[in-house]
Parts: sequence; structure tokens; C-alpha cells
Amino acid sequence: MKQLTLPVTGMTCANCVAAVERNLKKLDGVQTAVVNLSSERASVEFDPVKLGLADLITRVEYVGYGIATGEADLVIKRLADDNDARRLEGALRKLEGVLEATVTYTTEKARVKYVPTIVSQAEFRRTVAAAGFEALELGGDAQDAEAAAREREINTQRRLLITGLLFTVPLFALSMGRDFGLLPAFLYAPVQGMVGMRETQPWFNWLLLALALPVQFYVGWQYYIGAAKALRNRSANMDVLIAMGTSAAFFYSLPITFGWLSGHVYYETAAVIITLIKLGKFLEARAKGRTSEAIKKLMGLRAKTARVVRDGAELEVPVDDVRVGDVVLVRPGEKIAVDGAVIEGRSTVDESMLTGESLPVEKKPGDAVIGATLNKLGLLKFEATKVGRETALAQIIRLVEEAQASKAPIQKLADAVSAVFVPAVIVLATLTFLGWYFFGPALPINADINAFTRALVNMVAVLVIACPCAMGLATPTAVMVGTGKGAELGILFRTSEALERAGRVNVVVLDKTGTITKGQPAVTDVVTDGELPADELLWLAASVERGSEHPLGEAIWAEATRRGLALAEPQGFAAEAGHGVEAEVEGHRVAVGNLRMMTARGYALNGLQPAVERLQGEAKTAMLAAVDGTVRGVIAVADTVKDGSAEAIAELRRMGLRVVMLTGDNQRTADAIARQVGVDSVLAEVLPGDKAAHVKALQIADSRLRMANRKLQIANPKSQIRNRKSVVAMVGDGVNDAPALAQADVGLAIGTGTDVAMAAAAVTLISGDLRGVARAITLSRKTLRTIKQNLFWAFFYNVILIPAAALGYLNPMLAAGAMAFSSVFVVSNSLRLRGQRVGGW
Repeated sequence: MKQLTLPVTGMTCANCVAAVERNLKKLDGVQTAVVNLSSERASVEFDPVKLGLADLITRVEYVGYGIATGEADLVIKRLADDNDARRLEGALRKLEGVLEATVTYTTEKARVKYVPTIVSQAEFRRTVAAAGFEALELGGDAQDAEAAAREREINTQRRLLITGLLFTVPLFALSMGRDFGLLPAFLYAPVQGMVGMRETQPWFNWLLLALALPVQFYVGWQYYIGAAKALRNRSANMDVLIAMGTSAAFFYSLPITFGWLSGHVYYETAAVIITLIKLGKFLEARAKGRTSEAIKKLMGLRAKTARVVRDGAELEVPVDDVRVGDVVLVRPGEKIAVDGAVIEGRSTVDESMLTGESLPVEKKPGDAVIGATLNKLGLLKFEATKVGRETALAQIIRLVEEAQASKAPIQKLADAVSAVFVPAVIVLATLTFLGWYFFGPALPINADINAFTRALVNMVAVLVIACPCAMGLATPTAVMVGTGKGAELGILFRTSEALERAGRVNVVVLDKTGTITKGQPAVTDVVTDGELPADELLWLAASVERGSEHPLGEAIWAEATRRGLALAEPQGFAAEAGHGVEAEVEGHRVAVGNLRMMTARGYALNGLQPAVERLQGEAKTAMLAAVDGTVRGVIAVADTVKDGSAEAIAELRRMGLRVVMLTGDNQRTADAIARQVGVDSVLAEVLPGDKAAHVKALQIADSRLRMANRKLQIANPKSQIRNRKSVVAMVGDGVNDAPALAQADVGLAIGTGTDVAMAAAAVTLISGDLRGVARAITLSRKTLRTIKQNLFWAFFYNVILIPAAALGYLNPMLAAGAMAFSSVFVVSNSLRLRGQRVGGW
């Protein structure tokens, strides 16, 4: 199966989305098709053996919608003849996403028409280079192509709105002046046989018609086109309602204008409805553009050029020309162009734009650097390891776009209602007309309207008040803003379902090693007998451990290095499995090992027994150091708690969440860590293969679970008694956490962990900071609350105002205004998420 994302143009409401989805799914070979109204994109998974990109585009266009495309102009060098041009043309056409490619030998130019969500102009340059030619020039970039298509659409709406206002404002003023007798004298004519009475000139209605015609059939023409497309696809959308409502008012007025009937004309009603809805659509389009600002901001982070070293010379090249293995130079204050590993230099790097962490991160040889981050202090030289679509920034953008294109489960209700909404409104409008015409109360004798006109006005009000757009936009706009906000905070939601589910989490399971703790043993205490200084004891022990490959030994010499101690070269190094190591350091025989080693050698503990017991009680590994046959001190090594872990767990508990720690460590070690960070429950001595089973047990709420919890020694078993299924989030970073992350309702992978863990998780915390869990859940809760507010407004609006219109309480023009601004309200409410604080950010 292959997956492609298509930028669709021309969609206005949820029914348009349903029409595109339904027709794409009809194609033989399409497995899934998900269309998002807010991002205006269709994500299609299909069998490439049965279908191609052209088939998908043809189907979308058949339904009556368009695909946003871009055009790139390249200046090509080294073309020898026309055969070269044809060969390059063929190579460009083979690229997925290229619709047309023309290479002209005489002008040395190539023009490529492409779908910007599938292929980028950087790939054109690489293809040209691979074919043996050189592309010197490019017009714009890939993102600009799609943005330009959207901008053209907004500009079209603006032009139509201005045209509508130019004709509607005078039309409305003349109509209201007529109704209230406020027109200038030359527009009136005396009524024959009735002294003192006057009426508008015979040509007045023709003037109103002349003003209404451009609005009805130029400004409002797209509603007729949209209605025709919808009916051709055997569906009904918002365009159908608008076309029906305005046409009823407009065409009813024509026979009166022609003198075939007597009565009141309603040209202003039709024109005002179209213009108000056009105003609403214009404001909605602008607001929708702002929902994707987070993606645009991420794309704007990309460096434009890079300084590479090739053949001993420094060259400044476009970032798209950087290749894996290139050595890249970054000066202070410059952006890091691509992902890589530092080979020379030291500096601090501001990674806040990707991780959400404000403190700069120190970088030294061997450390990884991320493209688009900012080098602060020193000169760095690094080797490029990931370029183009493989960089962390490109992956983040892809994940956010995929999440925005997916559908949240809560949207199913809106989709179900939207499917029958427009037909139901048409039926209700018909019943409204019939009810008022046949059963409406009798009109006064001197009324200026008749029963037919009254019934028609109320029917038009019902047609134009109904708003399926608000229902269609309620969920996707909030999801777009929520996932974008998450990306800014270093939180990546893989799907909108993950964004929704995270807000319902009530149990958080934390893997200990690498999640709560650093996952690397470190020296925590150095206790001496009082005769030898702590640094000297550490220097002797670290000099011995210099030849050791054991993690505990590495922790000791790493601490000595951190303290700036210059280690000596050990002589006669010997290791005793399960005991320790021994060597001679500058004339002293030094042994570093456990209690068994010292006992076996007959070394007295020299009064250090209480210190050993205390450290072991704190779940630390006590390493004894003996110098020339006398134990001189104890060095404690432990997997230390990450900075911020205790604060993060406290925040989770303040949010009303139950926090469980899961670890393969023994109960004593687990309990010691649990006391430090303040978790509610501990699951200790859990084998890697059993983690998923324990997560599954936490998801079930029945008596058997409570019995299992007691056996598993989970503290506070009463907290498990609940009448609903627990929604469990699992947070981990290792390969052995992947099954548990997949089993949990929401899996959160620490970004500093393995690729396997991140692939299994629905949410990735880029920074590796555990405080990101609380931020992710808070953001999810706020997004979910916004979605519910939007859906409430969309349903409440329609449930209250449609009956009001049917009962004759709403003028059609007021109804159109309310309808136009209902969707603007929904989008604006979603945009409020951008300014809300999430976990102090």
C-alpha cells in the first residue's frame, strides 16, 4: 500500500468532505481515504498496482473539486542536445507527484507542474544532478506553491465580497428607503385617482433587479456550481441550501418586476444573503489559514544555506545540496543546517524551537545536533548524518501534518449528522412553506404581503439559517491548532485520536529506567574514613577503573573526569568477576569492589559498616575502596533521578491522575526511587516481556484486577475500584517498552529513547523531559474542551434557530448573517488555543 496527501480546493462544508471521501473510496484499490476540511487535504492509502496519482486527481476533479498544484522553473546547464532534454524530461516525469514536465533545449529551461504535498523542488534538483546536469535556478519553494493556491482562493473570495458589497449596499438602502418611505422625491410617482398617495416609479423595481443581477449570478455563481456538483454526486451541501433560498427570493420577484403579478419584490433579501455568507466565508478562510501557522512556523525554522567543507575548501551551498557525510561548519549565532554529529568544537545550542526546553544544551565531540536549532557560543564542525526528508525537523512536520489529516473519534457524531443534515433541512423548509401557506394565521385585510409570500419568506429563512459548516469545522480546526501548539512545545501527536484520548487519561504508568531516572549509573556519594580526602579516594578508584568496562566502573571514572581529576595509568590490572577490580596506582595497591571482595581478602571495614548499610538502604550500590590493604572509603553508585521527574509526577498527581511506576528492579530499589519521586504505586520485578500484560491489567476494572493488584503489591488498591475502564497512558523509552506503549490507550515515548519505542507510541516527547507528559495531557484536555464547545455551539445554534426560523421569528437576512458567522465563531474559538498556557508555557 502507498499513502499520498492531496491538497484539495473548493470544499466549503462537511458535505463536501463526505462527497470527496465517498468518491475516492469508490475507486478500486483505495483502502482508506480521510479528508480534512480545516487543512483542506485528503490522505489516501491505495494499492499502487491498481491506481496512480492521476486516477486520484481525476476522481477529485470529477466530483467537482480541484487539486492545488505548483509550477517550478529551472534553468538547466550542460544540455548537449535535444536528446538530453528528452532524457531529463523523462526523469522528472518519473518522480511521484510530478504532473507535467517540459524541458526545452533551445532555452535551457525546465518547467515542472507538481503536487506540493508529494514532491519538493529539492527533489527536482537532485534528479537533475543525478541525470548529469545542473539546475541553477528555482522559482519559489514547495510550501509556497500550496500557500499560493490557498491565497488565490482567499483573494477570489475578497474580490467577490467587494463586488457583492458594491451592489448590495445601495440595493439594501433603496429597498429599506422604499419600505419606510424615505426615498428622494424623484423616485416616487403619484397614484392616479388617490390624492396625496404616491408609489415608487414604474422603473424602480427594474433598478433593483439591475443591482441584484450581478450579486445573484456573479458573486453567487459558485453556489450554483457547488449545488450542481453536489446533486450530480447524489448529495446535498450548504451550496444547495443557499442556491435554493436565494433563488426562491430572486425568481419570485421577477414576475412582479415584469408586471405579471402584483406585490413586493425581495431582491435585497437574495443579495444580502449571498453577500453576508460571502463575508462569513472570507473571514472563515482567513481564520482557517491561521490554524496552520504552527506548521508554517516550523517550516520557517529551516536554514536556507549551509557552509560545507569539500576538497579542503569552505563552500556555502543551499541546504538541499548538503549530502550525508558532508562536514558542515556552524559559527556562533548561525542555524544548524541539517542533523549530524559533532566532530570538532564545543558550544551550547538553543533547541527550544523543537524541544520546547528553554535552556541551551551543551555540545561536544560525539554529541548529536539537530537541524534548524541555533548555535549560541562556539564554532562547531559536524558531520551530516540526515538530510532532506530524513531530518528531525522534516519528520516532525510530517508527523504533525499526518495528525492534522486524521479524524478524531469525537468527529464521528458530526459526520453522521452532516450526512443527513441538508436533506432534513430541505424537508423542514418544504414543511414550513406548506404549514404557513395552508395553516398559517389569517393575514390582516390591509397586509402588504399575501399568504404565499409569507410562507416563502419563512421557507427561505429556514434554508439559509441552517449551517452544516460549523459542524464540519468544529473538530478539525481545534485538532489543527492543538497539534500545532503541541509541536511548539516539543509534543508530537501521531494522530488526532491520540490527542483526544490523552485528555481522558486517568492512570499514568512510568517506566523507571530512562524515563524517571537517567538510565546511566552515576556516583551519588563518596564517604571516606576521615584520613583520605574524598577527591583522592575517587582519583585512586577511578584510576583503577580506567581499565574496566563494567557500567559501575565507568560511572566512577566518569565522575572523576567531571571533577577534573587527571587519572593515573594503572599497572597490573586484574578483574574478579562478581567481586571487583584491583591494580597498582603510583605505588599503591588499590582494590575497588563489593563487600564480598573485602571479606574474602580479610580487609576490615574500618568503621564504614554503618555507611554501607545506609547507602544500601537507599537502593544504591556501595563500592568499597581499599588502599594498601585498608578500606579507606565507600563510593555509592546509583541510577539517579532525572531533573524534573519529581516535579513532573507531583504535577500529574495535582491533575488528579494516578501515577504507577513500572520497573524490572528489585522491590527495595524500586521503593527507594518511588519515595524520592512520590508515585502512588509500584510494580517491581517486572520482566520486560510482561510489561504489556501489566498495562493491560490496569486497563481492566473488576474484582479480578483488584486481586491481581494485591498479588502485584500495588499500593493503595482501593484506588483501583471504579465503575469504568481506566484510560491508561504508558511512558517509556526503550525497545522493551514498545509492546507496553502499543498496549496502552495512549503511549508516550521519550524523544531521547529508541526509534522502536517512538514508532510504537502515539505521542512523542522530543525533549525527553518527563514534565512533557503533564503538558501533553493538559493540552489534550484543553483541545478536547474546545472541540466540545465547538460542537455544542454548532448543534445548539441549529437546534434553536432552525425551529425559530420555521416559526417565523427570523427575517431571512438576519438568518443569513447568523449562519455566516456561526462557522467564524467555531474557527475563532479554536484559535484561542494558540494563546493558552500549557504547563507554564
